[in-house]
Amino acid sequence: MGNVTIFKQGALTNVGPRELTELGKTFATTRTTRRIQTNTNGTFRRIINGEQVGNAVRGEINVIIVAALQNVSRVYYKGKFDANAKPTLPDCWSNMGDRPEIGASNKQHTNCAECPQNLKGSGENGGRACRYQRRIAVLLEGDNSGEVYQFNVPAKSLFGKGVGNVHPFESYTKYLVANHESPDSVVTNISYDLNANSMELLFTPQRNLSDEEYELVKAAQATPEPRNYTMLTVAQTDGVTKKPAVAAPTPAPTPAPKVAFSDEPDEEEEIIAEPVKRAAKKAAEPVADKRNLSSVLSAWGDDE
Repeated sequence: MGNVTIFKQGALTNVGPRELTELGKTFATTRTTRRIQTNTNGTFRRIINGEQVGNAVRGEINVIIVAALQNVSRVYYKGKFDANAKPTLPDCWSNMGDRPEIGASNKQHTNCAECPQNLKGSGENGGRACRYQRRIAVLLEGDNSGEVYQFNVPAKSLFGKGVGNVHPFESYTKYLVANHESPDSVVTNISYDLNANSMELLFTPQRNLSDEEYELVKAAQATPEPRNYTMLTVAQTDGVTKKPAVAAPTPAPTPAPKVAFSDEPDEEEEIIAEPVKRAAKKAAEPVADKRNLSSVLSAWGDDE
């Protein structure tokens, strides 16, 4: 494991990380899972095999995005969030946002576009019960180990317009491509929106990759791990195997009208993070511009 200084008070010694010895390998798990968790208190936590490692980081982190699916994913939990309950797998989810995955134990429909959980009003406070999210794979800036982490981008951090070079995720990727950059060719700053009333993230390009960082990206992308992290739910990444409870059968409801599938949630929809309690609607406020990527990116305009 690399010496990830942004998650530690400091290195144990002034010597760089070494390869695991044979003794160390006897204690290593056969399958290590890693993710960065966001929290409603404005911190990021490094989670390895379902457990926090090191100290939380407040406010912002710098990453390199190495993988993401082409489409936004969907996830549905039937029960309400209970902080004291043991985590379970989602009732239903869709990696590509079109139809339930085979592993979903409580599929809600044969396709997402006509699913009753995709209807406005099916969830709390008039929103949709099935939520949008992005699971991306990232490297941490300054970690030369090349270890890949899963990062979950929740619904309220996905859509909307940015200001300057600061964007929600979907707008951010379009912004980069419109300016002839790729998400895996720059260092990305992920920060909490301090002007938001609920937990929302912002994405800002910092700089282009060094040659050494670019080699780490290529090496990571040559393995199956980055794509696996984009396909696995957060619960699966943490090794959760418990399936949600299935209620006794009830009379079939009146068929819901067909709905047009939307790529974006309603403005008033709220977020389910990893997990978080539902929050109030935010007031729309302008986002302050952050640091430009470089002299090349300083002239970037809005992608819309």
